[in-house]
Amino acid sequence: MNLTEFNQSDRCEHFSCPERSVSPAVYILLYICSSAIVLLTVCGNLLVIISVFHFKQLHTATNTFVLSLAVSDFLAGIFVMPPMLIWTIESCWIFGNFFCTIYWFISGIFTISTYTIAQIAVDRYLVLSNPFLYINIVSLRITRVVVILNWCVVLVYVLVVLHFNGNFTNSVMCLGECFLSLNEVWSVIDLVYSFTFPLSVIIILYTRVFVIAKKHATAIRELNNHTRPKTQKITSYSMKSERKAAKVLGIVVFVFIMCLLPYFIYSLLGNVIEQQRETYQKISILVCLNSTINPVIYALFYPWFRRCIKLIISQRIFKTNSAFINVLS
Repeated sequence: MNLTEFNQSDRCEHFSCPERSVSPAVYILLYICSSAIVLLTVCGNLLVIISVFHFKQLHTATNTFVLSLAVSDFLAGIFVMPPMLIWTIESCWIFGNFFCTIYWFISGIFTISTYTIAQIAVDRYLVLSNPFLYINIVSLRITRVVVILNWCVVLVYVLVVLHFNGNFTNSVMCLGECFLSLNEVWSVIDLVYSFTFPLSVIIILYTRVFVIAKKHATAIRELNNHTRPKTQKITSYSMKSERKAAKVLGIVVFVFIMCLLPYFIYSLLGNVIEQQRETYQKISILVCLNSTINPVIYALFYPWFRRCIKLIISQRIFKTNSAFINVLS
């Protein structure tokens, strides 16, 4: 997540935690709804993690990126969403300065998600634009290395940002709030690294993916007229399968961009408008909700995920050789 710069000099001098302006019933309802969102996020992504990790049929390059995204969403549901929602409901940061620094470090998970989505876009582009090259070059081992590098690079980057902006000294924080201060140079660097570059890759490549998918649809129609029935069936099925995968992951990408776009625009306007905590919290919650939505998308569009959920809930995954159960047919 972009480490937004706030003008804090006046905030620390004048800020005090406001009294709650909502009734006790609304206050309790807010906490119930927040708990439900966190629970759905954690449980939904945990089901994705167990499914892809356990069943051998799902051990593919593309699903490795899906697993990485689910892990980042799962961690966001545990470590980022609860303090963010409590901070919003209470209108006050109640966890202290030390955890504020930890909170912003863990928020780097959202940058990991952004680059994972970009990796998914690259993966879909390669498999549709040059499937033979993809089969020969992209392996499960290489994909795992790329995912691990993504996590390591982002976490190191967040540590560097926190260190060089003095955020480990707690000097930028004030009682009842949790802000990070970035100088002008790091604000630009962070905006480019966390948003501009990965989002450009995502948008450009997925535009290409849908153009290629359209060409494949035309090719399938031509095969219906010029190939033998058996060859036609095999080739058409392969093309349709890849196009369907691109479509589902395209929905994931689209939802991700829609959830991230307000935060991206707000960050771009950081030097033009005065940023408010309340507005920042609202658009940050929208970013967090993307972690909740992803498992719902898988459940709606991936039959294999629904089969996996049934196997997990029925505890059949604890049986011998359950990892080899066919979940794709």
